[in-house]
Amino acid sequence: MSDNDKPPVQAASERCVPQSKTDLFVSFTYLALQGFGGVLTVVQRELVEKKKWLTLDEFVEDWAVAQILPGPNVVNLALMLGGRHFGIAGAMAALGGLLLAPTALVLLLAAAVAGVADTAVTQGMLRGMGAVSAGMIAAVGIKLVGALKNNPMGLWTCLAIGTVTFLSIGMFRLPLAWVLLSLGPLASVWASHCLKQRAAG
Repeated sequence: MSDNDKPPVQAASERCVPQSKTDLFVSFTYLALQGFGGVLTVVQRELVEKKKWLTLDEFVEDWAVAQILPGPNVVNLALMLGGRHFGIAGAMAALGGLLLAPTALVLLLAAAVAGVADTAVTQGMLRGMGAVSAGMIAAVGIKLVGALKNNPMGLWTCLAIGTVTFLSIGMFRLPLAWVLLSLGPLASVWASHCLKQRAAG
């Protein structure tokens, strides 16, 4: 085979991508089976740090879109990532991997613990897992702050918007839809303005 017939060697710096729909299915199955409580932690570690299918900046952007769309965040992200590489078939492969094994596992667990779900011991275990889950989500949130330095609005503006969002939802208990429909467009308009200024400069 001549040199012209040889497949190009992928550069080390090039993006890693899913190799097939099977790769998507298996990867999201493995991801889903780890997602006890803090799925955001697992998704970020698997897709950014291990698989390298997304950079940290891309993950933050895609996760933001997944959050404002109807439905579970991780399901939206799986559909987006699968569709981006293999179209509808890829989206369905990622979704199948994300849902199939966990659904079977949850049904088996539900049948196994049906008689003890209301006991004090079980309730205490669930409360303990809730604390662990909150800690995992907080840890990932702190890790993702680093990606904001590349945001066109700047780190401090992003932190200010994030703080207002947290206070609105977490402290003042405002409806999520109201917060998204008010702060979301304002942040989008300001980011667009910052991008135009950057392009003009």
